[in-house]
Amino acid sequence: MNKCKLNKTIIGVLFLILIFIIAQQPVVKAEPTGAKITSSTTDEISLPAASLTTAGGSMTTMVLNITQQNPRWKAYVGNVTGILTLDDGNNYSIYDWSLTSISGEVYASRNASISWSNIACAQTSLIENECSVLNHTVDAEDSINTTFVARVHKTLYVGTTKISNSTCKSIATYINDTAQTSSENALFQEVLLQDGTSFIYATILEQNEGGFNNGLYDFQMIVAEDEFLQTPTTYYFYAEIG
Repeated sequence: MNKCKLNKTIIGVLFLILIFIIAQQPVVKAEPTGAKITSSTTDEISLPAASLTTAGGSMTTMVLNITQQNPRWKAYVGNVTGILTLDDGNNYSIYDWSLTSISGEVYASRNASISWSNIACAQTSLIENECSVLNHTVDAEDSINTTFVARVHKTLYVGTTKISNSTCKSIATYINDTAQTSSENALFQEVLLQDGTSFIYATILEQNEGGFNNGLYDFQMIVAEDEFLQTPTTYYFYAEIG
């Protein structure tokens, strides 16, 4: 074998080794990231007491209709802004893309660290455990377990993990003070997920749709609370946009 052929053989072998090394490098996959809250306001209702004046010596039979805030739940609604970027480990950007429309999901969890590669539908055992942690009676009308009783939602992707349509426990929150008809096309869908140990609420993003009070929102979601806590439960918010 002459020197020219030998050099070509060596170069070919080195090229194959380089290809093999590159193929062994981990692939960086997009996954939800922590969301920065830029503004927030909190509202609570306060209904005046009804009054009735009756004469002495009378007896009145009454039917009282009560609308009371549910201390076992709280709601979050709002809009999402963001960019797509290419950053290094120190958050230095080489390029970014502004988005004129937003799609994706907003996530909320009591846990500050989520294993996104293990995402799946929340299983009954974990839902019941979440009920126990937050002092929800499992079979009560307003427990997590009985609130998220349907399995009707559109397909969503969490990072590269596909959550197929109508496989997880889900709800669709109200529009214009009115419950929506159960449908995979409903707006403001919310789905229960888990990463094996962490319990996660996921709501699918809309684009400036009329929400519960006819305001224009990108997301609406409800999360469970423990009514007996002196300090309210902290939730961590994540988002995935595209």
